[in-house]
Amino acid sequence: MGTDLNSKRFGTVLIKGAGDLASGTALRLRRAGFDIVMTEVEKPLAVRRSVCFSETVYQNHVQVEDCEAMLAAHAEEALRISREGKIAVLVDPQCDCRDQLKAPVLIDAIMAKRNTGTSRNDARSVIALGPGFTAGTDCHAVIETMRGHTLGRVITKGGALPNTGVPGEIGGYSVERLLRSPAAGIFRALVSIGDTVQAGDTVAEVSGLPIQAGIGGVVRGILPSGIEVFKGMKAGDIDPRCKREHCFTVSDKALAVAGGVLEAILGLSGNFSF
Repeated sequence: MGTDLNSKRFGTVLIKGAGDLASGTALRLRRAGFDIVMTEVEKPLAVRRSVCFSETVYQNHVQVEDCEAMLAAHAEEALRISREGKIAVLVDPQCDCRDQLKAPVLIDAIMAKRNTGTSRNDARSVIALGPGFTAGTDCHAVIETMRGHTLGRVITKGGALPNTGVPGEIGGYSVERLLRSPAAGIFRALVSIGDTVQAGDTVAEVSGLPIQAGIGGVVRGILPSGIEVFKGMKAGDIDPRCKREHCFTVSDKALAVAGGVLEAILGLSGNFSF
């Protein structure tokens, strides 16, 4: 990129969650000139790990496209990292750092399909991704996350479309592209992100039971080995389009949602001095 990321600084944005959509949002906002601090749980469960800043919890340092992220031990270190032009990630499931950071923007990107504790009073501008929130009640704006005509739209009154439990269609496939655990136990991956598989291939196992690919394609995401899973838990994702490079770049959906977040921040920017 020709733009110096440190040449523009608009203030700190605190993002709850560091999974797929949260990471796409963080990347776009960092490029736009915001300092980014993200919070995560102790054992993140994102499957698209090659494009998730949650991987910082396991690796201390990761890079997604042109943005670096580092694990921070506390809020002060997180601020320092973010002001150096990197994305800071804190293990802070309750987002206790909120009071210390005093970020003017807070984004709930946990994608729990319900509000797990976010309040409209948590920051001057509170934005939430997906269903489970009501703009004007527990946040200032909601961003639509369902694939389709309204993806990425900013909602300032009401909520996003309800969760259907059915994943969006990619390459003509929906539920068929997901890998799910056949039982409770410890997950063991037998393939890596970016590998090509065929329908019926065993790609992982849990408690000696195989997880087989339902379709052929590229492994776009898979849980790390050693994670404890429950029966039916999402464990991976096969992309039938067979574009390996897609596994290592932020998705169109994440960028669309991130664009909505940026629009919402600027739309609520009466509180900012750019």
